[in-house]
Amino acid sequence: MDRRQYRRAGRTALAVGVVLGLGAAATGCTGDRAAAEGAHGVGGDPATVLRRAADTLREAGSSKTTTSMEMATGGTRVTIRGRGGYDFRHRLGELTVVLPDDPAGTPEHRPITELLAPGALYMKNRGAGVPADKWVRVETAALSDGNLVTGGATDPYAAAEVLRGTRTATYVGRTEVGGTPVRHYRGTADLAGASANASADNRAALAAAAKGFATAEVPFDVYLDDQGRIRKLRQRFSFVNGREKTPVAVASTTLLFEFGTPVDVRLPSPGDIYAGRIAESGAGEAPAPGARSSQGTSQ
Repeated sequence: MDRRQYRRAGRTALAVGVVLGLGAAATGCTGDRAAAEGAHGVGGDPATVLRRAADTLREAGSSKTTTSMEMATGGTRVTIRGRGGYDFRHRLGELTVVLPDDPAGTPEHRPITELLAPGALYMKNRGAGVPADKWVRVETAALSDGNLVTGGATDPYAAAEVLRGTRTATYVGRTEVGGTPVRHYRGTADLAGASANASADNRAALAAAAKGFATAEVPFDVYLDDQGRIRKLRQRFSFVNGREKTPVAVASTTLLFEFGTPVDVRLPSPGDIYAGRIAESGAGEAPAPGARSSQGTSQ
């Protein structure tokens, strides 16, 4: 693949958005402990446990997070990574999102700062003609994926709320994530069901995703600690790639750790939000995130 194709792959991945460190590999023996805990693990029926995982995060308050979004496009696998913190009680987060380097190892884009807020995504260093000191504001309900993919990172609380639509789930067994003992579950969630049971802040965005994705079914693997908090969540989305109308598979992974860490997110004032036109991607590519920018007040 030549340099031009690689750049296109990187832009498409950002347009689609992929997030979270796939990193922390879960290791450990599952067989004996799974047998000892039974088919349901600790806490009862797996589907019931997972549907309330978002509520458990709200009770936890806040945490640090890393994200990784992985997508294969143009014969190249592209991964976008993010790192930051999230306040689950106020549904506010801040991530630094890093795009992949070009084939020579040279960064092609400055890291993007993203602010996650109820109903909105803010991006700085967006590029595409946006002044360096301005933010782009996107209404998540106006995105066909509900911002599960567009920003290059999945909002951690929205990712947890997808689990409210869990239709089938199986307890796999005990393992570890980052040295923390966890229970591993695997299943499938339905975005329409998630929207119906989500908080008011995420209901419209998840409803948009249910209609906009190639399929409303979201396969997942999730790892809960002994307090029922999500430590790792890997979800697989299928969306239609822009003008080509070709379904593309995206794997989004979110890691949560250091619960209780203070997270201070300050949203930009209206004067700091870019209201001009944003350059769009070339023919055959997905529209860049923020293409539907709107000037508005901070949440």
